Amino acid sequence: MIPARYAPILFGLILSGLMSSLVSGIATFRAVGMVQGVAGLWLGNWLSSWAVAFPAVLVVAPVARRVVARLTRA
Repeated sequence: MIPARYAPILFGLILSGLMSSLVSGIATFRAVGMVQGVAGLWLGNWLSSWAVAFPAVLVVAPVARRVVARLTRA
């Protein structure tokens, strides 16, 4: 099992993977349609998107948490 201290990084990894998968899948399908090889195109787009999304989530998530904390009350 992974130690709890890595939870924020693991959360960012999973969140960025799922979101980049979804967004790149929609974008790929909209760009080329349901053609032969669309899965390979999507996979390539997803991996490059994830390479950007993961570090971005790690940087942006703390900022988003602070903004949410200021916009809400306990």
